[in-house]
Amino acid sequence: MAQMGRPGLSAEQKAELWQRWKGGQSLSEIGVALGKHAASIFGVLAHHGGIYRPQRHRSSLALTLMEREEISRGIASRASVRQIAMAIGRSPSTISREIVRHGGRARYRAAQADAQAWDQGRRPKLCRLATHGRLRRAVAAKLQRDWSPEQISGWLKRRFPADASMRVSHETIYRSLFIQGRGVLKKELIRHLRLRKAMRRSKNASSAGQPTGSIVDAVSIRERPAVIEDRAVPGHWEGDLITGSENTHIATLVERASRYTMLIKVPGKDAGSVLAGLTRQVRKLPATLRRSLTWDRGAELARHKQFTVATDVKVYFCDPHSPWQRGTNENTNGLLRQYFPAGTELSRYSQTDLNRIAQRLNQRPRKTLGFQTPASKLYETVATTR
Repeated sequence: MAQMGRPGLSAEQKAELWQRWKGGQSLSEIGVALGKHAASIFGVLAHHGGIYRPQRHRSSLALTLMEREEISRGIASRASVRQIAMAIGRSPSTISREIVRHGGRARYRAAQADAQAWDQGRRPKLCRLATHGRLRRAVAAKLQRDWSPEQISGWLKRRFPADASMRVSHETIYRSLFIQGRGVLKKELIRHLRLRKAMRRSKNASSAGQPTGSIVDAVSIRERPAVIEDRAVPGHWEGDLITGSENTHIATLVERASRYTMLIKVPGKDAGSVLAGLTRQVRKLPATLRRSLTWDRGAELARHKQFTVATDVKVYFCDPHSPWQRGTNENTNGLLRQYFPAGTELSRYSQTDLNRIAQRLNQRPRKTLGFQTPASKLYETVATTR
């Protein structure tokens, strides 16, 4: 089994992650840029509902640790408050309050005082939804009726024109839904939004470079030669992605004649990641097993032309919403759920792990093959067609 833990993201990487997310990049694109799995990126973003929260910083007016060290030394040398204040350029009242607040002259310690000041400075302002129960109940009631946050905000202005306590921006409603740490609106209300996503996307997010829906120059399965249909010739494959938790994926390829299965590790479901993973694996096959691939209409294979150039494998696409046209692959994906139950984080598996699981599946006898194994059937089919 692959190592379960993964190194976390540094502060610099997290800053870059948020910058890219606000710029509209996808999870897979950010993962590639940072050298991390898309699941790692998803975990950081999902914790905050996809909404950036700026890092805390000290006020330029606050005492620094160096100034507190000077106060501590002044106390140790029995200097007066005015003498300490003059030495560091602060008012005597500032120094007096600082010493009293952190234990008095007898117990004052610079490092401890600095840490306490940082903790005591955490005074997050509660949003209006948290402090006004009537407003919160009104917003929740409208969400349950499938109103959008923008519609609710606009309605409140018209319904309560003279009551400022019954005003709330649509952004505050979204933040209260997606940042559950606020504990204001129940997470279940998200399902009433038109787009029921777990995170809020950047307004700059787009599908540019990540086509969804139509595949350019796709060759329909209806144009696939009849010789592929009868499963007599090896080297014709069906493919798909299986999805796990936290936006993780594995590519699956199943040979139609033998039901021989290959599992391919991919860092994301974007077209670039899938192209690289499929190309790497398919090019290891002998030429007799590289004839065609049938895929669904998912945008992950939008770069099918590059795949064909790199592997000499012709690609055919199923009709929209017609998974039964890849019945062999669909059935195999069902068998694979024995090894990858729903909710499994698939990025935990290395390519070696996937090869081992595929081998186990390929050495199990199959009723549709007369209880031959896919591995022996593939060997037999290749041997008879040379």
